[in-house]
Amino acid sequence: MRKQYPILLGGLGLFALQGCKSPQAEQVQQPNVIYVFPDQYRNQAMEFWGQEGFREKVNFRNDPVHTPRLNEFARESMVLSSAMSNCPLSSPHRGSLLTGMYPNKSGVPLNCNSSRPISSLREDATCVSDVFSNAGYDCAYFGKLHADFPTPNDPEHPGKYVEDRVPAWDAYTPKERRHGFNYWYSYGTFDEHKNPHYWDTDGKRHDPHEWSPLHESGMVVSYLKNEGNVRDPKKPFFIMVGMNPPHSPYRSQDDCMEQDFNLYKNQPLDSLLIRPNADPKMEKAESARYYFASVTGVDRAFGQILDALKELGLDKNTIVVFASDHGETMCSQRTDDPKNSPYSEAMNIPFLVRFPEKIKPRVDDLILSSPDIMPTLLGLAGLSDSIPAEVQGRNYAPLFFDEKADIVRPSGALYIQNLDGEKDADGKVRSYFPSSRGFKTAHYTLAFYIDRENHKLVKSLLFDDKKDPYQMNNLPLEENQEIVKELCTKMGKVLEEIDDPWYKERILSDMIPYGEQ
Repeated sequence: MRKQYPILLGGLGLFALQGCKSPQAEQVQQPNVIYVFPDQYRNQAMEFWGQEGFREKVNFRNDPVHTPRLNEFARESMVLSSAMSNCPLSSPHRGSLLTGMYPNKSGVPLNCNSSRPISSLREDATCVSDVFSNAGYDCAYFGKLHADFPTPNDPEHPGKYVEDRVPAWDAYTPKERRHGFNYWYSYGTFDEHKNPHYWDTDGKRHDPHEWSPLHESGMVVSYLKNEGNVRDPKKPFFIMVGMNPPHSPYRSQDDCMEQDFNLYKNQPLDSLLIRPNADPKMEKAESARYYFASVTGVDRAFGQILDALKELGLDKNTIVVFASDHGETMCSQRTDDPKNSPYSEAMNIPFLVRFPEKIKPRVDDLILSSPDIMPTLLGLAGLSDSIPAEVQGRNYAPLFFDEKADIVRPSGALYIQNLDGEKDADGKVRSYFPSSRGFKTAHYTLAFYIDRENHKLVKSLLFDDKKDPYQMNNLPLEENQEIVKELCTKMGKVLEEIDDPWYKERILSDMIPYGEQ
């Protein structure tokens, strides 16, 4: 059942009663919100983690990247060292981000493509943008969405997909599936970084032939300046910016900007891949130059948005968040899979929040999970009372305003990996297989993998992240029974709370206590 939104009367309505016509006055009551989340951007790829005031807060070396704007932004923000992407894949994270629910409830358990009708953002869910819209916000989405099941609904070619690839991954999102976003400049997923395309609010396609993060930041700046009267200046705004880089491909200068690549092109690979668990001899290793170049380019694009806010006098009453949907292993653990694993390079994401004079700059080790972001954003904007009842994440906004707030911190974060399940005669995926579950605390990482037929344990990972921050020593379960028992107890509690398939099917119940059975 959807909650009502009384804050609208108390905010905008109050000014109407007082006869105040100043948009700036209205925005004092309701802050603007900008949420920027590049894809596949790992927490370690930020230069400030190697600087004074930050390096002593983490037990890893930062990547040798150049991120001058994020360095400055971090010193004005509350920075989380331990934010986690629970299901570190693009679509599942986005489902959680938008709905505040885990993949089993958001409708998005797998990456979205046309062969997976079971994985698509629930149309009946009340998303974060729905709440902001109902609270009187002008809502805008820019860039990659990748949360919709692609259907043959190309606005310019009715009855056809927006691409010829089978299965189709890219998607057009019609107005009825935009969840409160009244301004639209977006696409599903398309990985030609210098040849992006977007569909606007009216379904018209745009092909700007520009590196996508810089194009998107330019469009955000245009929106902020209200060029073309695209927003109601009397309303506060909620903006989401889903940049694609530093997501793959990262193979050539077709994928990044030359000026950014030049910072890394002459550096030896072993001076770039400095994590001791990384192998610079892997075939993928050359990608590090282009990945880091994209990181620097994203930093520059983000800076353009910050500059516009300051120029327009909007910076003081705008909550700005920089985050990501998941990380990138980049030759660590000798895996070619950049994500979809419990390794810190994949799960640990950036999460920086700036709200001048409201949030004190500091580093915090809050273990924020993907579903927590939606209710926390609403809490930061003063909309705690409007968080939908079905939201599974927790509102940690009080901790951002006061590090001593009387609120229970999470003991850890769930790890989730799902794979395709059964397919029908047409090859469509009709279920998903919950292949792995795990739990990550401030001290340990645990993950169990099961077989498809009998749901028996076939593989385990257990790392002491304090003693072994690069997760190079997989500890045997039988020699660490007390630790495993404690982690399984915590994991079982969360699996039960969210009604996960492992809880419903009592998977590995001989190891994971699920309460009364």
